Order: sequence, then structure tokens, then C-alpha cells
Amino acid sequence: MLVLKTLIIVVQLMSALGVIGLVLLQHGKGADMGAAFGSGASGSLFGATGSANFLSRTTAVLAAIFFVSTLALTYLGSYHAKPSAGLLGAVATAPVAASSAAAPAGSPAALPAAPSSAPGQDVPK
Repeated sequence: MLVLKTLIIVVQLMSALGVIGLVLLQHGKGADMGAAFGSGASGSLFGATGSANFLSRTTAVLAAIFFVSTLALTYLGSYHAKPSAGLLGAVATAPVAASSAAAPAGSPAALPAAPSSAPGQDVPK
């Protein structure tokens, strides 16, 4: 289970860094006007509008991967394994400590426990 969590964390980190990088690479709305006057975008690898579509789609895919990995980490983090019933079908419990009634009269275990002062108990409600 720990290996799975580690793998999902690595995928989430890589997708987050990819989204950050691709968002920084994309041009704003004002860059379209410069491209209309021949700023060299039409000679790029993906064409005049191809780079915007490629970057937008790749960003959307990485954002979806980030979202799914976040949900998977949330699910794995909230999952609590139930104890096994064992061979006989009964859940194993911790042994019960000896009661204070069995202690001798002069021992400290026979004295009633004084209430411990925890922070916030003396504050009126």
C-alpha cells in the first residue's frame, strides 16, 4: 500500500509541475494580435493555431491526471483496514489489566485515582 501511495504522489507531483510549465508556456489573449501581424507564430512546429491547441489539450490532460491522483490519494488516506477475524472467527483483543480490587489495601493501586488536571478543565462553560 505504501508503494502505491508513493507512486501516486510521484504522478501527482509530475502532473502539477507539467501543468505549471505548460501554463507558463502558453500565450495570453494579447499575443493573438501580435501573431496576426506576422510575429513568427505561423512558422512554428505546430502551425499558427496548432501550438495553442496542443498546449491547451496537454494542459487539460495533465490537469485531469492531477485531479484523479488527488482523489486517489484522498481515498487511500481515508481508508482504514479492519482487523482480521483470525482463525477462530473472533477478533483478538488486548488483555485486560488487573483490577484495583485485587490489590492489597496499602498499595498505591488501591487508592482512588485523583482527577488529573488537564488544560481547559478549569474554564467555565
